[in-house]
Amino acid sequence: MREGENSNVVMAGSIQRANAALQRETLSFVLPAAIPVILATRMHKSSLPKLWSASYINVCIANFLMACSFNLLMPTIPLYITEQLGVAQTQTGIVLASYTLALLVVRPFSGYLVDLYARKKMLLVSFVLFVLVFFGYFWATTVAVLVLVRILHGATWGLTSVAANTLAIDLVPSERRAEGISFAGTFMNLAMAVGPWIAIHIYHEQGFHTLVFCAIGMGVLGIIAVTFIKPPVRQPVIHRKISPDRFFLFPAWPVFLNQLFPCFAWGTVVAYVAQYGKSIGIFNVGVFFLFFAIGIMASRTFAGRLVDRGHVHIVNIVAMLMVAGFLFAFAFMQDIYTFCSVALCIGLGFGSLLPAMQMLYVNMAENSQRGTASATYLLGFDVGVAIGMFSGGYISGLASFEALYIVDSVLCFLGVALYLLVSRPWFERKRLR
Repeated sequence: MREGENSNVVMAGSIQRANAALQRETLSFVLPAAIPVILATRMHKSSLPKLWSASYINVCIANFLMACSFNLLMPTIPLYITEQLGVAQTQTGIVLASYTLALLVVRPFSGYLVDLYARKKMLLVSFVLFVLVFFGYFWATTVAVLVLVRILHGATWGLTSVAANTLAIDLVPSERRAEGISFAGTFMNLAMAVGPWIAIHIYHEQGFHTLVFCAIGMGVLGIIAVTFIKPPVRQPVIHRKISPDRFFLFPAWPVFLNQLFPCFAWGTVVAYVAQYGKSIGIFNVGVFFLFFAIGIMASRTFAGRLVDRGHVHIVNIVAMLMVAGFLFAFAFMQDIYTFCSVALCIGLGFGSLLPAMQMLYVNMAENSQRGTASATYLLGFDVGVAIGMFSGGYISGLASFEALYIVDSVLCFLGVALYLLVSRPWFERKRLR
């Protein structure tokens, strides 16, 4: 026995020494080839203008806190109104999506106002009003009052988000615009994932009203961040005659329609995944939003740079296909591992897709229409999300949550087809840069 053990030990030692030698040989071969690539990458980065200025960081922080506070309520309102107010599942979409009634009116005008007046002042005023509306949720004990508060919140959210996004674009060097828009959009998209994750825990531990106080606190911190922003000097704006193109970026209408398909899916995921998790026996649904957020953050390591290098269409198509495929899997595989894996991959897809979509709008707009471009992009996002929330309540109530996510998948596949056949060739004809 001892001789056998000794021979095994000798053999194991030989294998380890052979592996070590192989690693040394591999490193000696790879490192000389890799060093020029690393140096070239660093030289390329050093030649680019600075992206992360203090003002840009503050606008990203403000964006995050604003979106996070708003999205604290997205997954919890369906739980609150069904569990505490006794509202039927088919009616939850009406309450959730009611804020878009104001958005449809405010978004176009907000782009015009942000292009016309000082953007920092517009952001501060609208942000303060946005935070004040949160106090209305303390008195929203009926569906009618809750719908009214949601409408008021939609109006202030519409102006605040457009002002913040447009100010972020102003603060980004033109050479790094796609990367800068991508990071700024990521802060907002990340908040839309982190907010629900935090919200689920606070709601179950402390209740809905504590959650509202947390949203108010985040909003106040966001306002403080805005005060530290130093916006760039803008050329005086010529007061042109008011025309429809000041409110909506009409050259981008196919992209706007295309955007509705994946945003429909976003609305159903954020709003109903908590209820879906409970229906399949996964009660720690907050983990979905954790992995969703990780996926969004991971997308930032490559998506923005790919767009800056001219691969915006590849990013959009691959991202939509990824979302479509994993939403289909989400409807059939219902264990905790699939739950987390799908969340990660959907986050990766949406984190790549949405900033790339916004870049299409920016590249189809004049410099004097940045506010209009941001407003049109955000309007497309909000309308798609609202339609998803509204329809999702009926589909999940009349059929099932599984059927809802199959519908999401089909719509995203249709979005890919529309992009290839219409949006992509249209963009190439109409782009300005």
